[in-house]
Amino acid sequence: MTTYEEFIQQNEEKDGVRFTWNVWPSSRIDATRLVVPLGCLYQPLNERPDLPPIQYDPVLCTRNTCRAILNPLCQVDYRAKLWVCNFCFQRNPFPPQYAAISEQHQPAELVHTFSTIEYTITRAQCLPPIFLLVIDTCIEEEELVALKESLQMSLSLLPPNALIGLITFGRMVQVHELGREGCSKSYVFRGTKDLTALQVQDMLGIGKYAQVGGAVGGPGAGGPVGGGPMAGSGHSGMHVGGGGPVGGGQHGGPHGAVPMMGGGQQPRGPGGQPISPANRFLQPVHKCDMSLTDLLGELQRDPWPVAQGKRSLRSTGVALSIAVGLLECTYPNTGARIMLFVGGPCSQGPGQVVNDDLRQPIRSHHDLQKDAAKYTKKATRHYEALAARASSSGHAIDVYSCALDQTGLLEMKQCCNATGGHMVMGDSFNSTLFKQTFQRVFARDQKGEFKMAFNGSLEVKASRELKVSGAIGPCVSLNVKSGCVSDQEIGIGNTCQWKFCTFNPSTTCAFFFEVVNQHTAPIPQGGRGCIQFITQYQHSSGQRRIRVTTIARNWADASANHMHISAGFDQEAAAVLMARMVVYRAETTDDGPDVLRWVDRQLIRLCQKFGEYAKDDPNSFRLAENFSLYPQFMYHLRRSQFLQVFNNSPDETSFYRHMLMREDMTQSLVMIQPILYSYSFNGPPEPVLLDTSSIQPDRILLMDTFFQLLIFHGETIAQWRQLRYQDMPEYENFKQLLQAPIDDAQEILQTRFPMPRYIDTEQGGSQARFLLSKVNPSQTHNNMYAYGGQMMPVPHADSGAPVLTDDVSLQVFMEHLKKLAVSSTA
Repeated sequence: MTTYEEFIQQNEEKDGVRFTWNVWPSSRIDATRLVVPLGCLYQPLNERPDLPPIQYDPVLCTRNTCRAILNPLCQVDYRAKLWVCNFCFQRNPFPPQYAAISEQHQPAELVHTFSTIEYTITRAQCLPPIFLLVIDTCIEEEELVALKESLQMSLSLLPPNALIGLITFGRMVQVHELGREGCSKSYVFRGTKDLTALQVQDMLGIGKYAQVGGAVGGPGAGGPVGGGPMAGSGHSGMHVGGGGPVGGGQHGGPHGAVPMMGGGQQPRGPGGQPISPANRFLQPVHKCDMSLTDLLGELQRDPWPVAQGKRSLRSTGVALSIAVGLLECTYPNTGARIMLFVGGPCSQGPGQVVNDDLRQPIRSHHDLQKDAAKYTKKATRHYEALAARASSSGHAIDVYSCALDQTGLLEMKQCCNATGGHMVMGDSFNSTLFKQTFQRVFARDQKGEFKMAFNGSLEVKASRELKVSGAIGPCVSLNVKSGCVSDQEIGIGNTCQWKFCTFNPSTTCAFFFEVVNQHTAPIPQGGRGCIQFITQYQHSSGQRRIRVTTIARNWADASANHMHISAGFDQEAAAVLMARMVVYRAETTDDGPDVLRWVDRQLIRLCQKFGEYAKDDPNSFRLAENFSLYPQFMYHLRRSQFLQVFNNSPDETSFYRHMLMREDMTQSLVMIQPILYSYSFNGPPEPVLLDTSSIQPDRILLMDTFFQLLIFHGETIAQWRQLRYQDMPEYENFKQLLQAPIDDAQEILQTRFPMPRYIDTEQGGSQARFLLSKVNPSQTHNNMYAYGGQMMPVPHADSGAPVLTDDVSLQVFMEHLKKLAVSSTA
């Protein structure tokens, strides 16, 4: 018999699923009494090298209201060639191609080890991924050179058939034509005027040729516009934005966009072949990599003069709007990434977050609390509308923000959060942090295929005793109702399907469920509840794939089998799920103190329900082993940068929260409660408590917070290092001790995305504050000399270094928690 720990581990490896409760309460009231909701963390692209490559369509339940997919939990009658759906109990005949099946000869989808399986839909059209680069040219010369080098390098990492496009922006926005020989041509737009998709299409002349494209591409609706093998439709199938005035402008014609080069006839590419209009701006990499490399090399800084004491006029909002509009009318419902590289805040036009006067700083958390951030609400609405448009077309938006000050990630966050795009925050495009992180976007698996999926949707099916309350992750609702949609909403609810514009193997979504059985009619014991996740997506090779994960857990009567239910509690999954709920609340209600009170209330209720204690006796309080770490996770969550905004800018807070909402469970736990390793002469490296007592003069500490990797040298070690003992042959062991944490840090630095900030510091060093702000302050300046109840003239030898803080320590927190949990009045 495996333990619950092993069971949880095996299921995570096999299906990419972690449930808060692994035995489910059989009635609605019992489920609400558990305090932590029934939910799971699911990785749709969990890496499993042993999945069989299935080249046929899945078999669906014939009941129209169900349509669940054949899976190992279905009952099968091999003689009658029938299967019974485990969700609606419909009897379904097998299709003719399954005529040869028997108990000895089963198709892969009925084999129990394949509770997760992936189908490749061979008759679906193969579409290459699309990458649209949107580059800020207001950055410093040195920054621009570094960024151009990274982008030129990335061209060699893209699949040759991938389509690529280029938009640059400063005070004006330029859309560049690609694939031309001899001279470059771009269309210029004013940076102060927002445009609908229809206007963008009209000004770029895509609309003019749309009918031609339709004729070449053949009939049909909703496909890409333009001739050639990619074409699928004429003008009719496009998703078009609303109307609005068409902009004039200092740069030309009645439409506000002018080509920078004379034209007048249909453009021609190499060999004199006409270029289809959509493809003038989006070309296959293998056709235009030379011309694009040259074009990037020739890119200049924005030519508009910037007066002393002023900011560059930067039209980020319009550039992004044009990028969304261009893809919307050329390749709707096709996997695409808009990659925005920005080095400062948007200072004009829609999406503006600050004006051009340097004396006016960009908004802080304090300004937001006082409602004194003049541009924030309007800018946020602009970017939220773009995020909604991009996600409905299946296009992701990445934001690479590299600047010493804020660039407006707070206002732009929904572009990344809703479309699943990357949000990367650094100081400079010239830093290793940016260069390495950007290279990792194009990481490949063992088969040499991109670790990124496009234009996906995820559907949840559940047994009739369960309903789905919602999801929290990098997705948007598809507003599809079914019998398994709960009225109770957690996160993005009221639907059983969500859109994921892009995701990779580490992308993890939290799903919440409600048990709907009434207490008077509980589920018979010994039964199992089932959940099926169906993820459809465009693979990086262009194929359409469907991944299906079907899982089941036992029902138990909470009054008779309370121990079974509590034994199946997964405190790590619960901590991450609660963290996502808390951050979602903080993002939507924006009231810090209320959110913290909610966390505390939930924790006290959980301890009252599952702790063992005598009433009003805090010393008698005990928690089972699989609950014992949970209060500690909550303590660190309360102090974390996800809920405490002091010392962080609004952009930083948005970035930290963005990462927590998408990373897998292990990485999320590191974000909530950093890991601390100790290196000393006393033996091999070992994990130590995240506590001030771990800071000792003769130790080196390595702290991993996910966002930072910090090596901290104790006082004595730091002195020896300054005296250069490591260079003396007789102190070889000291040299090895100094090197050990560096080697371990390098291993993490080479794989993590985004690459963490690397900090090397020592006792008393200015950057030691990063460690001191994370450790549990068991010893502070307030209690430094009180030891064991007596006043001591000196700190205790093993007590570690004191921290200057008024935060309560974990010990004090736990004492208060025990008192409140056992109190008969609570």
